[in-house]
Amino acid sequence: MSRSPGRREAGRGSVCVPGPPSGRLLAFGRMEDRVYVGNAGKDATADRGWLLGHFREQGDPRHSDAVEVKWGIHPRGERRDQWVTGEVRTALLVLVSGRFRLEFPGRSVLLEEQGDYVVWGQGVDHSWAAEDDSVVLTVRWPSVSGYAVPHAEDPASARTGPLPGVTPAAASTPASPTPPSGTAR
Repeated sequence: MSRSPGRREAGRGSVCVPGPPSGRLLAFGRMEDRVYVGNAGKDATADRGWLLGHFREQGDPRHSDAVEVKWGIHPRGERRDQWVTGEVRTALLVLVSGRFRLEFPGRSVLLEEQGDYVVWGQGVDHSWAAEDDSVVLTVRWPSVSGYAVPHAEDPASARTGPLPGVTPAAASTPASPTPPSGTAR
């Protein structure tokens, strides 16, 4: 079966048409509220790279209380501003490109080859640093608020707030190679 340029076969009950000049296909009609088409690299510039999670508005197909997805673009030398402590989620981080280091209490993990990944569970404190310009895909579950490092100029942090027990002054301190004192190992 031949297809017209810029057209795609649609599933039953949905219709796809050519989108913007990029040729991207968009859904319309009944599917409009349940389909979102985007570009992770472009969409990552908003909300610190988080594409999907509790922080999206209800009704947005990217809203989820079950899972969060991030397309992280990190320049060489960028570090998380503080350690995540009291973690209640499980996470998977996959290296797309670059060199990316994750720090855990008593352990450092360097992701160097495309596809390298690390998984950590609830209760595992962590931080990270980009050793080279890096792109990482992070999936966390469940999606819960309270983990954003506050930045005065970042409206996303105003929505989610600082980590529990962290003052804005402490949030500006660069991540240390060891977890904060008093952190269970």
